[in-house]
Amino acid sequence: MECYKKKEMLKIAAALAEAGRFTARELRSPGALEMLAQCQESALLLGNALENRYFDTDFRKQAQSLVRILEEYCENLYELSIHLSDEKVCQGLIGKIQRQLLRLREGIRQELPDDRKEIVFLPYKASMWDSLESVWKAAAEDETCDAYVIPIPYYDRNPDGSFRETRYEGDQYPSYVPVTDYRDYDFEKRRPDAIYIHNPYDNCNFVTSVHPFFYSKNLKRFTELLVYIPYFVLDEIKPEDKEAVEGMKHFCTSPGIMNADKIIVQSENIRQIYINVLTKELGNTKEARTYWKNKISGLGSPKFDKIMTTGKEKLDVPEEWLAKIRKPDGSWKKIIFYNTSVSSLLHDSEKQLKKIENTIEAFKTVSEDIVLLWRPHPLTESTLVSMRPGWQETYKAIRDRYIREGWGIYDDTADMNRAIALSDAYYGDWSSIVYLYQKTGKSIMIQNPDVLMD
Repeated sequence: MECYKKKEMLKIAAALAEAGRFTARELRSPGALEMLAQCQESALLLGNALENRYFDTDFRKQAQSLVRILEEYCENLYELSIHLSDEKVCQGLIGKIQRQLLRLREGIRQELPDDRKEIVFLPYKASMWDSLESVWKAAAEDETCDAYVIPIPYYDRNPDGSFRETRYEGDQYPSYVPVTDYRDYDFEKRRPDAIYIHNPYDNCNFVTSVHPFFYSKNLKRFTELLVYIPYFVLDEIKPEDKEAVEGMKHFCTSPGIMNADKIIVQSENIRQIYINVLTKELGNTKEARTYWKNKISGLGSPKFDKIMTTGKEKLDVPEEWLAKIRKPDGSWKKIIFYNTSVSSLLHDSEKQLKKIENTIEAFKTVSEDIVLLWRPHPLTESTLVSMRPGWQETYKAIRDRYIREGWGIYDDTADMNRAIALSDAYYGDWSSIVYLYQKTGKSIMIQNPDVLMD
């Protein structure tokens, strides 16, 4: 049975009060009995809700008192149903009913505790958790709020778009994050006050898909506030830069954007771009602009929060990594964060794979003083299987040889921020990680696949 909250009970009580404003004359209409039956059904629903929510709590007595009001109300409804032709009796019963409904609403409002807010966070890739973490921390520290982190299952896609095996990364989150199994949380029953997502694509991603139950269009059924925060950050382009806006406007029109009640982006500039693009999508009217202005906030990205709070001295560095980082005298080698993106692989797979192989070989020659920390995009292999299946084996051969030789670090963990904090400089493809890395003030060099190292 659905567990109604106080605010939902107040809505039912308000609806009963509205329905109870009938007159004796209206009770002589053909639909009077059906109307009274509907009122009784709503009263029974509210009574059951009060029992389910409060009878095992310190507010048992208050709830019992309210249930008695509902029982008396139902008795009066029955009396009405058998005296519809007696206007004088009906007038008296109507007065009693209206007073009962007033006592009911005031009793719920004043005698029952205010609801604790229930907020749910639905990450799917553990490596993208940083896009929600600081918001979750704020909710978890709020004494009036219950915050749940519920990692959700997802699928890689085959070239034909069908789903492969189910993936679930609930065991890869930081130890300080309490994880709730998605199978143990009943969305229909719990109806959280807010749901936060970072995957906006629903069925429109060619590489992966979250389980269809967690598509944004479905989640809207279970909450009054669906909030979307992007799992990525973008270059800080200006709204008037038409060419740059053209290159990123596809981020603005995904299903999650359309279905969300609130959207939080990294800055006011990006907010204005979203507003402009989406206003145009909805006909470029004044009403559309007002709608999107109210819906989108440029409060900043939690990914920036994570970068700024992750210090090198706080890192949990695996011993296997330390063995490659330390020199014989105990000092550390320079650490280069090597990032390879899926977009570069899709643009020209052959050229990009040659560049990756060449880069690895070049850094191998200086491995006594420099350690390469290669962190490919987490969806690299899934993307190749789905969109460039002919190059999957070549990529795997390069990756496996690098891991087997053991002189560098291969980072396929969920914690990207550790790689950013640990490294001394960035080398690799242009991607959203560059915008995060810029916050550190450390050196950045973008690789050119047309130029191979000697």
